[in-house]
Amino acid sequence: MPLPKKPTWTTSLPAAMVLMAPFDILASLAMDIYLPIVPAMPGILETSPDVIQLTLSLYMICLGLGQVVFGPISDRIGRRPVLIGGALLFSGASFLLASTSLAAVFVVLRVVQAIGASAILVATFATVRDVYAQRAESAVIYGLFSSMLAFVPALGPVAGALIAGNFGWRAIFLTLGVLATAATLNAWPKWHETRPSNGDTRRMALRPILSSLAFWTYTLAFSAAMGAFFVFFSTAPRVLMDRAGFSQFGFSLAFATAALVMIVTTRFARRFIASWGIAGSAIRGMAMLLFGAALLAVGQLFAQPSFATFILPMWVVAVGIVFIVSVTANGALEAFGDVAGTAVALYFCIQSLVVGIFGTLFVVLLGGDTAWPLVAYCSVMATLTLSALRHLQKRQTE
Repeated sequence: MPLPKKPTWTTSLPAAMVLMAPFDILASLAMDIYLPIVPAMPGILETSPDVIQLTLSLYMICLGLGQVVFGPISDRIGRRPVLIGGALLFSGASFLLASTSLAAVFVVLRVVQAIGASAILVATFATVRDVYAQRAESAVIYGLFSSMLAFVPALGPVAGALIAGNFGWRAIFLTLGVLATAATLNAWPKWHETRPSNGDTRRMALRPILSSLAFWTYTLAFSAAMGAFFVFFSTAPRVLMDRAGFSQFGFSLAFATAALVMIVTTRFARRFIASWGIAGSAIRGMAMLLFGAALLAVGQLFAQPSFATFILPMWVVAVGIVFIVSVTANGALEAFGDVAGTAVALYFCIQSLVVGIFGTLFVVLLGGDTAWPLVAYCSVMATLTLSALRHLQKRQTE
């Protein structure tokens, strides 16, 4: 059997980053830049807050589901058509979002935008894997991607507040459309196909992955951490702007502090993780989620919504999130090196489904303008994860 043809890309590393980074950032930015206007959208679109919540939840769900769809598609037809098609879909949906005033159309367009975002993420990371998998530059690229994505939740809401405050809410989606179009025009002549010409086209080996207790345990842990942040940004605009009286810009700055705590924690987390190990770090992260939930509950019961009662407890949760997400990928995927692509796709897809579905249920059922959805999600998911970790450790020692 002939060996797959090794992809070549003559683009220098700085030029490759300029080419790829915008697509990596846009998928996340479409969530975060929109947050400052979330409380105003029910009035703008003449609908309910629950419908607006769908514009966050369905985006998250479709972003995850798309990865297990577009991964195999990119293996079959190539990275470039998936990237260009996804980028055009994302930019077109963004421009249409800026032009509609109908709630149902707005929700559908957010789904289309998420599908485009999923495609560009898959194509971008598949290209990195194709070109740099056996090269030292891969660590540099992944590190830079992670650093940039860490800053998006900090800067995205601030940018959204400034844009909406000066030019109106539609300008946010026009900005996303313009940025996506510019990135696409830059990539069109430069993004060459990298899919191996004789790549492995075997069916995804799902059974070994889905029957692994470690995979499910650490995927549940990842879902607990990412869901905590999802419920936070789903409720924070209504808690801080509607109930605590924050301005759009003030909310954005307050929200950004939680992201900054995560960035700072990431800087020193490695030394603790090396000492605690994968399971120990996950357990301590879950304990931080439970402690933060307790502080949020106390604030909800005995005080009015404020920076001190909502944001400061979220700092505690944010520290826990960092310790959890720093180890869950290794815990879930370490046994699947031979089918790493499939395992990664399932890992992110399941997480997105858990977060999107259960996170949304907590927000809708417990009131999106209170801390209770965040309290409940952190408490329930952390407790379930700790139970699963205990069972996993018991199984491993038998």
